[in-house]
Amino acid sequence: MSYEDLDVWKRACRMSCDVYTTLSRCRDFGFRDQITRSGLSVPSNIAEGFERGSKKEKRQFLYYAKGSLAELKTQVYIGQRIGYIHNERGNSWRMELDEIQKMLAALIKSIEP
Repeated sequence: MSYEDLDVWKRACRMSCDVYTTLSRCRDFGFRDQITRSGLSVPSNIAEGFERGSKKEKRQFLYYAKGSLAELKTQVYIGQRIGYIHNERGNSWRMELDEIQKMLAALIKSIEP
């Protein structure tokens, strides 16, 4: 199976695209850069893990993706609190991130030694 076949990868890619387009006009370049990097890191680490040679490496990169997801969720929350992200959109993103996190956890469990 390719990472491109994974629903978790597809959903993480959609989230990353949504974050990029939504915050493209944000003038706080530090915030915008950090949140878009976190969002981009989730599907990128899933992909990299699936291209690694061993189960141990695959799991490690999936854990990196999980960590980046937690960063992204935190940044969405902060973005809402400081008025950069509308509450409705932020809440929707955080719900989607919860679902992606569950999918990642299940994927990691499926490849445990």
